[in-house]
Amino acid sequence: MKKRVVVFGIFDGIHEGHRSLFLQAKEYGDELAVIVGRDSASLRLKEKKPKHGEEERLRLVLQEEGVDVAILGDEEQSSYQMLKDLNPDVICLGYDQNALRQDLDASLVKEGRKIPLIMLNPHKEHEHHNSLYQ
Repeated sequence: MKKRVVVFGIFDGIHEGHRSLFLQAKEYGDELAVIVGRDSASLRLKEKKPKHGEEERLRLVLQEEGVDVAILGDEEQSSYQMLKDLNPDVICLGYDQNALRQDLDASLVKEGRKIPLIMLNPHKEHEHHNSLYQ
């Protein structure tokens, strides 16, 4: 039985930091599922609309090496329905996703689900972070 790993992100323009996230996450399982944040989530969390629409970002993520499955995230913030659908064995988070970790922790505890949350390491943080490209 394959071990499924899930990562989350907006992925507005794939760069080496995202590729590093995918590679690191894949080390924790056999199948990598990527949850691509909705345009509405980007507006809510980053207070800006992504340069690329959600369907385009999904398409770009699916083209990346190591990505086995990619889906759009839930419209409703913190519902995590897509986690029930994907049923991951492990959730890997980027080094800068502390707020998401806290929200996931609370949701998993409330539902009585035990899915390990692993924080991954940054990849050349000062060279490839999306905020540097703005």
